[in-house]
Amino acid sequence: MSALPTPRDVLPTLRRPIILSLLISGCLVSGCISNVSAPGEPEQVWGRRGISAGRLQKPRAMAIDAEDRLYIVDMTGRIQVFSTEGEYLHGWRTPEIELGKPCGLGFAQDGNLLVADTHYFRMLVYTPAGELLPQRTIGGQAGSGPGQLNFVTDAVQDSRGCYYIAEYGDCDRIQKFAADGAYLLQWGGRGREPGQFARPQGLALDAHDRVWVADACNHRIQVFDATGGEARLEALWGSEGSEPGQLSYPYGLALDGRGHVYVCEFGNHRVQKFTLDGQSLGCWGIGGRQNGALSNPWALALDSRQRVFILDTYNHRVQQIRL
Repeated sequence: MSALPTPRDVLPTLRRPIILSLLISGCLVSGCISNVSAPGEPEQVWGRRGISAGRLQKPRAMAIDAEDRLYIVDMTGRIQVFSTEGEYLHGWRTPEIELGKPCGLGFAQDGNLLVADTHYFRMLVYTPAGELLPQRTIGGQAGSGPGQLNFVTDAVQDSRGCYYIAEYGDCDRIQKFAADGAYLLQWGGRGREPGQFARPQGLALDAHDRVWVADACNHRIQVFDATGGEARLEALWGSEGSEPGQLSYPYGLALDGRGHVYVCEFGNHRVQKFTLDGQSLGCWGIGGRQNGALSNPWALALDSRQRVFILDTYNHRVQQIRL
């Protein structure tokens, strides 16, 4: 089995972006403006590099619960919980970290936390307090057969209780499991054709339980209806580049329930807002370390007030914006 590439492995192919949104009278203007050197101003910036409680070390995944608490996992294997203002609440460590750390977080319908335990080929489930629920683990045995998992990148649960788990490695695919963990179906495969994937990194579900996929190394978004006995491709958009509407290694995505999808671009150091059919409505971010600049962001999430929280991975912090 091939080793999991690190984000830095793909950097030689990336182009530093020179794109950001323009602030006029305190409002973010739709569209991306090139050749601008100053970042947009975030509403909040919090987080410091470190391994003590409340600090972050290359954070890689984030999810926000119904009470607007942020759950963040970083390269130390810690899951830490914060308020939206950055106050550290509590945290815990995943059970094994020698082979690698988790890179995906989400929530089940009952409010428990889903953890893509990437290098241990499984999905873990925790209570919000950090208690592991071992009876709900899916996977743990590496393989390409039905129900086996490779490097797990993300997991979500639909309104009927079914889980969708994304993976890559020996096979790039998404598998669907019943609420009790029984295997149901799979789709994908490594490639560039519609319906295939090259590192499906992020998942999201819309109100119709359609599965939205950040197909990272294909620089695109794909949407599937897998509520029946097979997965049907319903939408595909995006192409590699740094212009408005283009994508460079989209790692995370989120839907606001109001007809918009937000995409976090690892390669372009930015967040982009789209209509559901892929029309760009605005961009935020440039590469850098100052407030308003991003360094290879891995994830984003929306709170109940539609505020966008960005996991600014290589700056070891969180930035909050409105886009």
